[in-house]
Amino acid sequence: MSTATRQVRIARTSVEAVDIRSFELVAEDGVALAPFAAGSHIDVHVGGFVRQYSLCNDPQERHRYLIAVLKDAKSRGGSTAMHALEAGQSLTISDPKNHFGLAHDARHSILFAGGIGITPILCMAERLAAVDAPFALHYCSRSADRAAFTQRIRNSSFGVRVAFHFDDGPEAQKLRAAEAIDTPQEGTHLYVCGPTGFMDRILGTARERGWPEARLHREYFAAAPVDTTNDGSFEVQIASSGAVIRVAPDQTVLAALSSAGIHVPMSCEQGVCGTCLTRVIDGTPEHRDMYLTPDEQAKGDCFTPCCSRAKSARLVLDL
Repeated sequence: MSTATRQVRIARTSVEAVDIRSFELVAEDGVALAPFAAGSHIDVHVGGFVRQYSLCNDPQERHRYLIAVLKDAKSRGGSTAMHALEAGQSLTISDPKNHFGLAHDARHSILFAGGIGITPILCMAERLAAVDAPFALHYCSRSADRAAFTQRIRNSSFGVRVAFHFDDGPEAQKLRAAEAIDTPQEGTHLYVCGPTGFMDRILGTARERGWPEARLHREYFAAAPVDTTNDGSFEVQIASSGAVIRVAPDQTVLAALSSAGIHVPMSCEQGVCGTCLTRVIDGTPEHRDMYLTPDEQAKGDCFTPCCSRAKSARLVLDL
C-alpha cells in the first residue's frame, strides 16, 4: 500500500454549519492531484496527528480536493488543529484511498448520512445522479443549523431524492429507520456514515430485516470506547522469520512490531480505516475494529493490529 504524500495549500475555507468548516486544497506544485472515486478519503497530517477526511467534491475534478471537518468537543487534537488553519497555509496529505466505494452493479442505493457523515455520502449521491442511477438519501442531523451542505443539496439535480431529518424538528419528519430500510430487494445496496450510535442503529435495523452483509456498506469516523482494564500480554510470531514478539498489556500490536523494527502501514490507529489490516495465519484474534464486517471478523483470518488483540496466547502473522 502506497504511503506517498504530497504538499497542498489551503485555497479557501468556509463555514458550512455550526462547528463545521470546509477546506479547499490545491497542489502547491501545480501538478494535477491524484484521481479519486466517490467514497474516497485522504490522510491529513496536522498538528502532529494523522487524520482521515472524506473527499466531498466532484471526482472529475483534478485541480482541488474538498474536505469538511467537524470541530469535535471530544477531539483528540486533530479537528481542533484543523479549525485553527487558515487559507494560504500548507498541509501534507496522502493520495486518496477508498474503503467505501460504490457497488457498480447496484440496481438501487439507499444512502444514510448522520451529521458530518454527509461528506462521503454527498459525493456518492452526486456520482449516482451523474450516471442516472436510482437512489434515495436520508440526511440526519441534530438541527438544521448543524447540517452541512444543505443548500448545495437543495440546489442539486437530485434534491427531490433527499429527505432531511432533524432531531429538533417536527415528529413527522424524523427518520423511521425500519420504513426507510424495509426488506432487502435484489440488487439494492445500503450505505451509511456518521456517529457510531447512528450507524449501529441503521445497520442493526437492516440486519433485523434480513439484509445480507455484502450489501451493507459503512465507514466509521471513530471507534467506540473499549474497556482495556483486563488486557493481558500475548505473543505475535512473524511467519517469514519466525521471530516472536511479546505484546505488553498496555501496548498495541503495532507498537510492539514497531519496537522490533517491523513496519506495518497505519493511519487512523483506531481500527476504522483498514490501512494496517494484516493476515492471521494461526491463532485467534480479539477484534476491536470497526472496519471488518461481523462475518469477516468471525473468519479470524485477518485483524487490525492498531487496536485488536489476541484471545489465544500467540498469533502468527503473515509478515
